[in-house]
Amino acid sequence: MATLVEAAAQVFSREGMAATTNRIAERAGLSIGTLYQYFPDKGALLHAVAARHVLHSDARLTALFERLRATAPPFEDTMDQVLRELVDLHADHPRLHALLHRVAMTAADLEEMRIFEDRICAEVAYHLKRCDRGTEEDPELTARSIVALVDAQLHRVMPDHGYDIEQLRLTVAHLAPARPAAPADPPPPAG
Repeated sequence: MATLVEAAAQVFSREGMAATTNRIAERAGLSIGTLYQYFPDKGALLHAVAARHVLHSDARLTALFERLRATAPPFEDTMDQVLRELVDLHADHPRLHALLHRVAMTAADLEEMRIFEDRICAEVAYHLKRCDRGTEEDPELTARSIVALVDAQLHRVMPDHGYDIEQLRLTVAHLAPARPAAPADPPPPAG
């Protein structure tokens, strides 16, 4: 089954929704009958590719978040590592990830994605608070805004224009600027 899912990822990446089960079976080196034993149609294959991507992304991001909590680097370094990981997870097959984002989600997938995104937002909010970044009033809202904008760039903008980490950094810097230092107390009057 893993062979079919990998073949589906490759064919969808090249052909988009024009991909056929025949092409996927051919790419996997299996008969169409074997494909249909596991997947009733190309939609089920696309769903399996999406599920694999989410599981892989979750594992890598979880490991990264654990390292970041343990090492507590400055905010720019923290977000740079997160953004680099996200780009690395998407840049290899940009057309496929755009397709997965637009087509492969069922209602159950949407709930799983909401939970996944909530975890990412919680981690970003943690680092916003830890590093005293963003708005003091609602770091969770700032985190959600960062995650939503980065997600939109990764899945809707960058697949067609290239993955530009600097653009992602600018998004984060705009939403989570360093807070100005508190004004120093004036010196006591001379005399």
